[in-house]
Amino acid sequence: MPKGLQFSVDTWTPSSRRKRHHFLTHAHKDHSQGITTYASYPVYSTRLTKTLLLQNYPQLDESLFVDLEVGQSLIVEDPDCDFTVTAFDANHCPGAVMFLFEGNFGNILHTGDCRLTPECLQSLPEKYIGKKGKEPKCRLDYVFLDCTFGQCSMKMPSRHIAIQQIINCIWKHPNAPTVYLHCDLLGQEEILVEVSQTFGCKIFVDKAKHPECFNALELTAPEILSQDSCSRFQLDGFPKLYEKAEAKIAEARANYQQEPLIIRPSAQWFACDEGFSQTEKRRKERPDQAVRDLYGVWHVCYSIHSSREELEWALQLLAPKWVVSTTPSCRAMELNYVKKHCFKNQGASDDSLWKLLDIGVAASSVASDISNKSLSGSSEVEKTSESYVEPQSEPIVISSSQRKRLSVSPPSKRPITLFGKARLGLQESVLGQDVEEIVSTSSNHAERVSTETVNASFQQDEVVEMNSVKSLEIKISVGFKETKCQSTEIKKCDDVSPIGSSKSYNANLRKFYRSMNVPVPRPLPSLVELMKLNKGAKRRQ
Repeated sequence: MPKGLQFSVDTWTPSSRRKRHHFLTHAHKDHSQGITTYASYPVYSTRLTKTLLLQNYPQLDESLFVDLEVGQSLIVEDPDCDFTVTAFDANHCPGAVMFLFEGNFGNILHTGDCRLTPECLQSLPEKYIGKKGKEPKCRLDYVFLDCTFGQCSMKMPSRHIAIQQIINCIWKHPNAPTVYLHCDLLGQEEILVEVSQTFGCKIFVDKAKHPECFNALELTAPEILSQDSCSRFQLDGFPKLYEKAEAKIAEARANYQQEPLIIRPSAQWFACDEGFSQTEKRRKERPDQAVRDLYGVWHVCYSIHSSREELEWALQLLAPKWVVSTTPSCRAMELNYVKKHCFKNQGASDDSLWKLLDIGVAASSVASDISNKSLSGSSEVEKTSESYVEPQSEPIVISSSQRKRLSVSPPSKRPITLFGKARLGLQESVLGQDVEEIVSTSSNHAERVSTETVNASFQQDEVVEMNSVKSLEIKISVGFKETKCQSTEIKKCDDVSPIGSSKSYNANLRKFYRSMNVPVPRPLPSLVELMKLNKGAKRRQ
């Protein structure tokens, strides 16, 4: 069994380059950050994603990519262990897929960015989907999940209903001379196609201002493009939306003309409450209809990411053992399913978490022993996942020996498994009475620039986390120093110190800390003993 996985997903860093296989879920820039510098053969993606990416990054070599289409399975041969990967539609943007990895390391579903619907889940193998309130025949070990709107309790309309809201809004403004559709994001092409077909008009897209959007539409919907800059329907971008809207409306009023209709399809406006008046906040409570803001922009709740309700529903059907959020704006442990179901197997010695985090078997067994002792009366954890074989078509074998540029010699020390912006937040667990450990993983990835997502800076997030850790270490160290000073003064009268020594830990526990490159902590002093000693010191003064 490998200590860490031999592939990365949506990650392009020096560490990911040392992996032998690379996977790209879709062509959004926040998932391809660094690909021009750190991409190495082979990169698995759909053909459309590859084409879109090569348009944005012409310096990339097409020979780096291996096509993997929706519904297709590949057997990837690897020196450590062969594994199977299958691509499924992610319902996010053109070419976007979810990857299902199956091998000796377990079963892992990486959703990339997704909008989970019944149709999406039904495309997955039947053995992974529960029915009638029952668990699936074979539970997924991990789901790396897009939790962009995991903190938002708002009920979002489906993409189809949102498009109907846009069309209805246009019908209600027949006198608007120009309709500006702010749909320059990859994944909103469906809106433009439906509007064009409904009203029988093509849409003007300025290639000079929006080259990436124009190129994407040339690939996905060339029939709707117009070269006429006077066309009633025009595409515009999100940057400086409100400034442009105010200017256009003011110009129309100054010339005594009908105001243009400006429509922004995005769930972000509905999900974010900061900086808005109470009146606007009340308007946002109606995502089932188009809403006009103070600047004259009509907002429609169109989302290419799952709502919290959809995430919870999907997790109930899939019933995975572990869930990892790929978006720092929401940790997986904030979801109700994760709180209730994902911490039962935390101390199991054969839990694939240890393999995924590249932690040795000895260390994991120590943690398991300590955890099992502390959880008295708990039910025994399943040691192996249920075996189930589903009849399916023969997958294509991709042999590493057939690739001249693919290094078959595994690196001496592989880094932790990389899954894009994935971060795993685990609840605090008591490992015996002497130690308490919080496990979390995060990755260094770029800030999401998609307007569909909640704005978050991964670099800032890491800085905040590091600062929090440092401040915690400082507080603890200061606390130890103060306690040590008090103990030194009191020791003159009484040779008893409430602060224990790290040597009081058993050998296995000290070995566990060292295996994780963490210094063995000293036990915290007993609060009762400190209070007694403090009272005694006051009496002697």
